[in-house]
Amino acid sequence: MKPHRSNHTDAVQTNGRLKSLVGLAAALVAISISGCTDHAAAPAARAAIVRTEIVQPRDRQVSITLTGEVQARFRADLSFRVSGRVLARYVDVGARVHAGEVLALLDPAEQQADVDAATAAVLAAESQLRVAKATFERQKALIASGFTTRTVYDQAQEGLRTTEGVLEAAKAQLGTSKDALGHTALRAEAAGVITARNLEVGQVVQAAQPVFSLAQDGERDAVFDVYESIFFGDLDGGRVSLALVSDAGVTANGYVREVSPAIDARSSTIRVKVAIQDPPVAMTLGSAVAGTVKAKAQQQIALPWSALMAAGSKPAVWTVDPATKAAALKPVTIGGYEAREVLIKAGLKPGERVVIDGGKLLSVGQAVTYEGDRS
Repeated sequence: MKPHRSNHTDAVQTNGRLKSLVGLAAALVAISISGCTDHAAAPAARAAIVRTEIVQPRDRQVSITLTGEVQARFRADLSFRVSGRVLARYVDVGARVHAGEVLALLDPAEQQADVDAATAAVLAAESQLRVAKATFERQKALIASGFTTRTVYDQAQEGLRTTEGVLEAAKAQLGTSKDALGHTALRAEAAGVITARNLEVGQVVQAAQPVFSLAQDGERDAVFDVYESIFFGDLDGGRVSLALVSDAGVTANGYVREVSPAIDARSSTIRVKVAIQDPPVAMTLGSAVAGTVKAKAQQQIALPWSALMAAGSKPAVWTVDPATKAAALKPVTIGGYEAREVLIKAGLKPGERVVIDGGKLLSVGQAVTYEGDRS
């Protein structure tokens, strides 16, 4: 009977162990279920931290600066009035000349020969005129005495008139020849500076071929080649501030004097001439100058580049609802771009709060928090 009792005891112990294992498994399952329940009920994501700014239009005055060149108000291309071979050249580029100064000479041999021929023609015409006068006076005396015919008298009178005309033509030709001889010396028409030269000694030049360019002394212009889009802005009058590129301390004031009516086909620019008022001595011909013109002040909304986002293919910015602190993407119209800011033309109203930093990871309706506005 004792062995039977031992078996019963073992069975009871085994049954107890099974119950313990079942309890442990139930506890593990409960813990696992509890863990899943806790994960499903995790708290919502934290609000994004961003920097914001209250939209306020500000008075802005945009300035435009371009580089141009100082040029003479009056310039002239000088040329010989006759053709010939260059015998001498007395000036070069950059030379200052006075009115009437000889700049170059042509070989005068051809023109001198024309003068000599014209002089001989005048002497011959004068001799013929003396003969014609004597013939006419003789016929005049004869017809008064009745010893000649009217026909012969008329012929003598016509010969006198013809000879007088020949003499006048010869004198005119002599004057033209002397002028041509004088034109073999090219003279400056006014005081100024030679800015270009297109001849050398020994070169054969044609009449009216430009050989020198003369920038006359006197008034000066600053000449700029500008793009047409600049004229679309509302500029503050025609006042221009000028300064030397090489020395910003040398300044002057000017006003727009002339705007070319045509656009240059190669550069797509318009030439603008600015009259320099009382130009400093340092603003010499050919100097590079910077011209600055300001647009009329107007109220504009300006935001940093970091505020600009996109809604599809259109520009947009993130705004924050003051009541819910939720972010919303709002399309805007760009009015212009600057080095550090973008100008908003439409889409925002004064008083709206705009995200200027931290908007790259935002989503529509996401809660945001901000600590203060941009200073």
